[in-house]
Amino acid sequence: MAYHCVALVKQVPDTKRITGQAMNEDGTVNRAALPAIFNPEDLNALELALQIKDRFGGTVTIMTMGLPAAADVLRQGLFRGADRAILITDRRCAASDTLATSYILSCGVRKLNPDIVLCGRQAIDGDTAQVGPQCAEKLGIPQMTYVEQLLKLDGKTIVVKRNLGNGWQEVKGKLPILLTIIDSANEPRVPCAKRLMKYKTAACAVEIEQQIRAADPTASDEQIKATAKEKCRQLQSKGLLIEQWDLDMLDADLQWCGRDGSPTKVHRIQSVVLTAKESKSVEPIQTGIDAMIHELIVDRTLG
Repeated sequence: MAYHCVALVKQVPDTKRITGQAMNEDGTVNRAALPAIFNPEDLNALELALQIKDRFGGTVTIMTMGLPAAADVLRQGLFRGADRAILITDRRCAASDTLATSYILSCGVRKLNPDIVLCGRQAIDGDTAQVGPQCAEKLGIPQMTYVEQLLKLDGKTIVVKRNLGNGWQEVKGKLPILLTIIDSANEPRVPCAKRLMKYKTAACAVEIEQQIRAADPTASDEQIKATAKEKCRQLQSKGLLIEQWDLDMLDADLQWCGRDGSPTKVHRIQSVVLTAKESKSVEPIQTGIDAMIHELIVDRTLG
């Protein structure tokens, strides 16, 4: 039996390169101040989707919500083996928290009617691990979180191994289902050279408009749209068009989107700077380590 898998992915700021300009005053992330990367555990989710396709047949659709620049992670997905790429981008999505994000993504997934939805356990820019489970709830389908291994997939039945931190659990479920994948589940494949050459020019409509505007700043909006429409038609005929959806195409209720649909509010941002008034050297031997631990316990730093 072939399966249609949808991998929900996210372009995130590289949190290993945090600077003082990484946060805006309103508590949102200043994404322009950090390089953007493919969320690591979403790569694991995409890899599992591709493994299912390799073993059982079917198709893999990769979907993301974000700014036009997020189309880059969709190209990365196409390079690795995804069959279809969809970018949900709309100014009205701005400032969406996990509740609004999961609502918008669930609207997109519902239009695709997949057998299996896969996403990373969490994104490194928020670490909430909420979007996947919230999507499952909104879709009204079962969910399996912290998935480390696919043990069985037979017809409409799936069995996975979940990593609980201090042990493992085998869980059986029925399709359609949503899985959240952890980083120890697999080793994501590298982009395929042939697919990279094929899909390197893949683009969505808004990217094409930006390219036309950059090439001819004097072009009118009407000229840009007409030229972009023709280029989109050409890319689509070659299978190179990244689909672009907005909230109207999703039939989304705007009261559940963006800032209006986000109950999470940032009350205060506080920068914490740790400074040491004095330092103490510890000999790198057992007696030195024992003395340090004893001192920490006496000072009630530990215990």
